[in-house]
Amino acid sequence: MITDEINILLRLIIAHFLTDFIFQPSSWIADRQAKKWRSGKLYIHVLITAVVAYLLSGLWKVWWLPLFIFITHLLIDLWKSYRPAKMIYFLADQFLHIVMIVWLWIMIFNKWDETGVFLTAVYNNGNFLIILASYIFLTWPMGIMVGLATERWRDEAGVNAEGLARAGMWIGFFERFLILTFILIDQYTAVGLLIAAKSILRFNDKEGNTQKKTEYVLIGTLMSFSISVLLGWIIDSIIKVI
Repeated sequence: MITDEINILLRLIIAHFLTDFIFQPSSWIADRQAKKWRSGKLYIHVLITAVVAYLLSGLWKVWWLPLFIFITHLLIDLWKSYRPAKMIYFLADQFLHIVMIVWLWIMIFNKWDETGVFLTAVYNNGNFLIILASYIFLTWPMGIMVGLATERWRDEAGVNAEGLARAGMWIGFFERFLILTFILIDQYTAVGLLIAAKSILRFNDKEGNTQKKTEYVLIGTLMSFSISVLLGWIIDSIIKVI
């Protein structure tokens, strides 16, 4: 059951998403990127963010709540305005905002002890660490392994390695992530649907792929899928035994 305190945390997060994405026009973002700390739109956005957070929280007696939101949001957005428009900085920006909101919530309700107990429990949870290690392994380490294993076929097929490296890396990352997730939640049918969907996309490719290129892609896909399924089955078996 969700407590009133958790409800307030959720309201603060909703307020952030509303003001950072829905209530903030793209022209304001462009103005902030161009003018940095001199942007008037930046301060208007931060003020709206603080006010909406205060109103949705319903914590009228916590007078410093909007002040905290205003200062932390302003500092984070200022930092981001000096960074290029790349995914890594967008994710870092959102992560910092959420961390500040959680920190605010912890201070309001004095949740330091409970938070410490929770983090300690997660850190010492063997199942969590096994699953986390599996997801990490299936990203870049697994991508490097598949790339090295299929390198000679890639050269033989004459595939553009530079063009494929970026797209292929992310495609492989997401498909392995989905496969492991489906297996861990016992949705084996979804794994089959994922394989079928990728096969349909390959057959609908109008580039006129040669047989060698098609076979190269098929080898890499089956290798990636096979290892992901095997690892998912092993991890699922270990978790059920522990």
